[in-house]
Amino acid sequence: MALFPFLIFATSLASFIGARAYTQQSVNALLKMLPDAIAGPIVKEVVNVMTIQRGGLLTISVIGTAYFASNGVEALRTALNRAYRVVDRRSLFFCRFQSLFFVIVGTIGLMVISFLLVLAPLVINILQHDYPVIAQYVGTIRIWRYAIAVVVLLISLLIAHKWLPAGKRKLADILPGIGVTMVVWVVASMLFAQYLATFANYVSTYAGLASIMVAIIFLYMLSAIFILGGEINAAIMFYRNRQQQPGQLVRAIEQNKEKEEGLKQQNNDGQNDHKVVS
Repeated sequence: MALFPFLIFATSLASFIGARAYTQQSVNALLKMLPDAIAGPIVKEVVNVMTIQRGGLLTISVIGTAYFASNGVEALRTALNRAYRVVDRRSLFFCRFQSLFFVIVGTIGLMVISFLLVLAPLVINILQHDYPVIAQYVGTIRIWRYAIAVVVLLISLLIAHKWLPAGKRKLADILPGIGVTMVVWVVASMLFAQYLATFANYVSTYAGLASIMVAIIFLYMLSAIFILGGEINAAIMFYRNRQQQPGQLVRAIEQNKEKEEGLKQQNNDGQNDHKVVS
């Protein structure tokens, strides 16, 4: 539910620097990577949120939307802390500041992506004019839209698993869950889209709220898959620690034996020296 406050804040910040239209274009382009049955309701609500004209940037309402958007980051932090079985002892102010920082970074990243979405077609047209041979590869070049979406998701998941929860984790510890999350997200999106097209009829149940309910159910499904990725990482880390413990125990026993033998040797040498002196 923090998605829409984030979009409001992003739109306000983009309007402040004159990039409002670009930001809307990037959001629509990223959402259209989803199947039409899912993207349609979500894009509709996103457009409703982003096309409303708002006041200046430094207003209480916009600051409030930034705070509520950071609640989404805090929810991810809580979910990952529980998944990794860790207790977060960092201060409340640090966690909230970090969440707000991620919201601002995400907004700036969204505007950078929007700039690329506008710039790339212009570059392709210029290259086509100077190098006509590129025309036959335009379809392949336009795959960059999907590449951008994948890169954005990957970076977001890496940041979330690496820095949001308490404790430290190596990159190798979080990659399995991230990979599973991305794959299951794609599969679940396709299956949910097929379900909407074949079986579901939310209009008859929720009437005008149908599109909102589809968006809520879909986002809850993605959230559950995200938590599953953290659970998978935690399980793999626990298994690795169990595998390493026997080896560590054996090494500790061997080190103790070596220390005992060294002490015995020192005692024997001391006794021999005492006998020689006598």
